[in-house]
Parts: sequence; structure tokens; C-alpha cells
Amino acid sequence: MTLTEKDSQYLWHPYTQHKTAATPIAISRGEGALLWDENDKEYIDAIASWWVNPFGHSNKFIADAIYKQLTTLEHVLFGGFTHEPAIKVAEKLIEILPKNQQKIFFSDNGSTAVEVAIKVALQYFFNKNEKRTTIIAFENAFHGDTFAAMAASGISFYTQAFQGMFIDVVRIPVPVKGKEEESFETLQNVIQNHHCAGFIFEPLVQGAAGMVMYEPEALAKLIRICQENNVLTIADEVMTGFGKTGKTFAMDYVSEQPDMICLSKALTGGTIPMAITTFTQEVFDAFYDDDINKALFHGHTFTANPTGCAAALASINLLQTQEMQANIQRINASHLTFQKKIENHPKVITARTLGVIFAVEIKSDSEESYYGSMRTKLYNFFIEKGVVLRPVGNIVYILPPYIMTDEQLQKVYKTIEEAIEMV
Repeated sequence: MTLTEKDSQYLWHPYTQHKTAATPIAISRGEGALLWDENDKEYIDAIASWWVNPFGHSNKFIADAIYKQLTTLEHVLFGGFTHEPAIKVAEKLIEILPKNQQKIFFSDNGSTAVEVAIKVALQYFFNKNEKRTTIIAFENAFHGDTFAAMAASGISFYTQAFQGMFIDVVRIPVPVKGKEEESFETLQNVIQNHHCAGFIFEPLVQGAAGMVMYEPEALAKLIRICQENNVLTIADEVMTGFGKTGKTFAMDYVSEQPDMICLSKALTGGTIPMAITTFTQEVFDAFYDDDINKALFHGHTFTANPTGCAAALASINLLQTQEMQANIQRINASHLTFQKKIENHPKVITARTLGVIFAVEIKSDSEESYYGSMRTKLYNFFIEKGVVLRPVGNIVYILPPYIMTDEQLQKVYKTIEEAIEMV
């Protein structure tokens, strides 16, 4: 049996209706920005495998760090124990995070990083004997698949089977150009009419919504409104973190800083599942008490896994190299050139770029659903051409590994141009 045949027999894939979906492609190896399937067909990974591989596949620097750690200490429980790799990661992150972030909490993935943040926001006020039970989130947000993260997410088909089972979440418009005042006013009204504990947001770019972008100044004002009303703020940097926006964190563009930050995906360079939620000292202090019931009773078996920590430390060190920073700027310049080339195309509604993120919205005769016919047609076209891109409805985005070559980038652009003509 082939790998794909065995897959069909045993496996259940994410975000997949197996009755109608195409057979998954069996990938046998990867190197740099390239993947090869079991038939040795080559693909350019233009989305860094769901945004987690900024330094490419089979990165030797990270692999060597993982091997060294595996031969020293592969794992130890983090309840009542600690270890040097976790401390080193914390020290490195505190050095590069916004200055108000002082405490590091480890978990397993982006959803759990968000879950931790939302639980902390709610318990923060519980510990202070205040009734605050509402979380504020953007329309069309996506924060993950665990229950609190789902509740904060606004893409309905992900969550419709679970309506009525969630914590209380109220949505406000994203402050895209022309809708800033509506967003500010709605936030103020929500805070006045609900017992709000926290406001969670994807800073500057809403990933799963189709790379929807908005300005730092608008986000700063939303954070100030929350600060004035003692509402905790949570920056979900799971997608945007570690260089994607052109700076280390999207919040580096913003004058106001959040109370919590959620990190995952590129944290370990795509090698080992790991996530981190960071906090201000003030948030931590609300749990620091003689009363044990005020502790944060949340944990995971693999919390602060030493091997994952070694991968994270290597990944952050790679990001800080001059070569990698130059690569990010090179890709950004290339995206901007491509944006200028196609943004006035008669079949293009808009094109936008921030850092290594590029998105183009293609005109359609009908309203396109997330997994609609245009998305399927585009996806199949890209796969046939040997390019891994996952359109969101009629929006095609690129979020490449930072090591992608100019030649590979040009092939991705050319393939997108051909797709625009094809639809």
C-alpha cells in the first residue's frame, strides 16, 4: 500500500470533510523552502506549513540544538521542578518582548496559549472579588480550537456545533481603514454594558480571516480604552510573532502594550509543539497569595519540555542574525514590488503587504465561502503547479519561510498571476 492509501485507512485530518476532500498528499522529506512527496514531486512551501517554519525545513542549526538537548535531558515534569533550557528561553524572551512583560507560562500550542490567557483574565478579577465574566474579541477573529479559544473566535462554521456552550464573548468591528471610529465606539459601549474582563485581538493582521490588516494607531487607541476601564488586554501573536510582520512582534509597532501575549507556531522553528503566554508583573501578582485557591491551576504534561525549549532558543537566536533580518526585508521588498504589479489588475479587488505577509483578494461573481468552489479551484491549481498555498475563500496569501530564494518567490508570484487569469 502507498502512504496515501494507508492514510485513508487510518487517519482523520484537521479541517477536512473526508467524504468530499481530495486524498492528502504524502510528503516524504523537506529541505529549506521545498517539500517532496512520495512520488518525488517537488513543492514550494509558500505558507511555511501553516506559518511555523520561518527557517525552512530540516534546519540543521535547530536540529543540532535538539539533538544536544535530547542527549542531556529530554523531559522532566515542571510541577515542583525547573531546568536551565526553560530559564534560558524565559531570559531571552524577556529581553526581546515589550518591556512590561515579566512572567512566562509554558503550554503546548496556540490554542492552549490563548486558553491560558483567557482563564487568567477571568480569574484575575475572581481573585479580586470582582464579577467580570465577558471577553471582548474582534469580528471574524480566530484564536484556536479549544473551548475558550473557540468562543473568542468569530468564524462561525468552526464553532456552530458548540453554540450555547461557550463563555460570554462580545464582538467589536476590526478597525480597518474607514471603520476606526465604529470600532472605538463599539468597544466603549460594550465595556459600559457588560462586565468585561479582557479584550483579545490578533495584532495588526487577522490571519485566518484572510490576512485582514489594520493600523497600529487604531490598536493603540483600543488598548487605551481598555486601560482606562481596567479591562485586561491579550495580544494573540501566535501567527504574527517572530518576524512575520517585519518586526519581532507585531506589538513592536504599537505605542501601547498588552497585559498578556500568546506565542506559538514559529516559536520552535516548526520542530516541536510548544507555546508560551506572557504576563505583566501586575497580572501575576493577582495570583500570588497565601490562599492556595488563588493559584493558577492550569498545566500540561509537556509544559516547558526541555527539548522544545532548546528548539525555541535556537530558533530565536536564528531570527536575530543579520542574515535572517536581511532575508525578512528582502522578502518584504519583493512582496511590495509584486503588490504594485498586480493591485490594479481588473480581477483584483485589493492587495496588501506587511513584513513577509502578502495577500491578494480576487474578484468573484458570487460571495465566496471559506471552503467554496473558488478556493478549491485555486488550491488544486497551486498544487498542480507545485506550490503550497491555502486560499481563504477568494483571498490568496503568501507567508513564506524567511530562507526562500528570490527564484522560488518569483515562481510563487508567477503561479498566483496565472491563477488570477484562470479564475
